[in-house]
Amino acid sequence: MFDLDVSKLAVIGAVALVVIGPEKMPRVARTIGTMLGKAQRYVSDVKAEVNRAMEMEDLKKMKETMDTAMTDVQSSVLNATTQLNQGIENLGQEASGHNDYISSWTPPQPEYKHPGKNWRLKRSAVPQWYKSRQGVRTKALSGAARVARFRPSASGSNRI
Repeated sequence: MFDLDVSKLAVIGAVALVVIGPEKMPRVARTIGTMLGKAQRYVSDVKAEVNRAMEMEDLKKMKETMDTAMTDVQSSVLNATTQLNQGIENLGQEASGHNDYISSWTPPQPEYKHPGKNWRLKRSAVPQWYKSRQGVRTKALSGAARVARFRPSASGSNRI
């Protein structure tokens, strides 16, 4: 668009300093910077909107192709089911003498098996082998048992 080099910007800055003056120059530079920022944001917003519109067109085309593919699959499934139903009806007509055997057969029912849980026993989420490997206490000691465990013995060594 505009070909601005460093030398051209320096000339523009020097002319602006002479015309505007050193007191007003910082304020003018700030307003020019904010206006350039707003212009860049506006251009980027327009670019993003154009990209979104192009993507929407692509998505619409893709939706149309998916709709046609879906109708094709639906019609093929419908044809296959009608052919299968006709085949089943033909088999039913051929095997009309064997209907008594087929209608009397029932599949075996699964037998109830107790899950084997003991409701009195509290189970934790951490496995026992992990607790034993990490040295986690799994049993509570009473106060008297704790005193007896850590009481010095007659031989002079503590049991641990």
